[in-house]
Amino acid sequence: MDTLQNMRVFVRVVEAGSFTGAAQHLNTTTAYASRAVSDLETHLRTRLLNRTTRRIALTEAGERYLQRCEQILAYVDQAEAEASDAHARPSGKLKVHAMTSFGQHYVVPAVGRYQERYPDVHIELTLAQRMPDLLDEGFDVSLTLATGLPDSGLVSQRLGSAFSIVCASPAYLEQHGVPQTPADLARHTCLQMIAPVFPPDKWTFDGPNGEETVALGTTPFQVNVAEAMVVAVRQGMGIGLIPIYSAISGLRSGDLVWLLPEYTSQEMNLYALYPSRQYLDAKIRTWVEFLRDELPATLAADHAELRKFARS
Repeated sequence: MDTLQNMRVFVRVVEAGSFTGAAQHLNTTTAYASRAVSDLETHLRTRLLNRTTRRIALTEAGERYLQRCEQILAYVDQAEAEASDAHARPSGKLKVHAMTSFGQHYVVPAVGRYQERYPDVHIELTLAQRMPDLLDEGFDVSLTLATGLPDSGLVSQRLGSAFSIVCASPAYLEQHGVPQTPADLARHTCLQMIAPVFPPDKWTFDGPNGEETVALGTTPFQVNVAEAMVVAVRQGMGIGLIPIYSAISGLRSGDLVWLLPEYTSQEMNLYALYPSRQYLDAKIRTWVEFLRDELPATLAADHAELRKFARS
């Protein structure tokens, strides 16, 4: 028995004053309307309506039940309207994950610009190096940097790419000299970013001679967040391989020097991941569309600016 539908029929019968009137309004038969109310009464083991050949009248139990039905159906209608509106109008809380350094440099500013356009969306941003389980942890969208994606069943949108560059401080270079080729790095103190997708003991470069790999040997410092690596390199602790979005501020200020500008390393794709394409909530859809419009241009602008800092 469809209790909710039978409740709707019962309310309509009372409003219309007859089974025939209710059936006409619901575009069904009088027999269906009568059976729906009878099924409710059997289910409740209570008579709701007194019936004669000419009229119907609510029993005392029917009057109480009618009030509850009207309240329940109003809540159901409100819930359905809110759910349908979520598909059409961006609002509510959007729970977003992003990789730590990338999130600081690109996602936080994007949040501000997005909320200027959609002020009814409240974003809860979590920055973490790991890739979360979106369903178990309740994230709506994850912004992930990866060389490729496993078959997870999630929907993915590629938003661009980023890579790392070799940097050092002016003080370090003054004391230790400037490496001219990737092979020269073997004679320098190289600091290591810990990243699961890249080996811990070597750097691989793409350059004018194709792919080149440098063995690092023992490194005196390892860290898993790019901003901490920037601090170490600025302090003259050694040479670091730093993502461009973390390096560019230090390049602008002169605290960092870009070495081996013909070479890049650790290129990764940026993906927006979310659970489903079907009946996509408006806040998720507009957030992903916003990032797809904004981030490629922002990344391209940083790549273009980077050329100004190439050390001859």
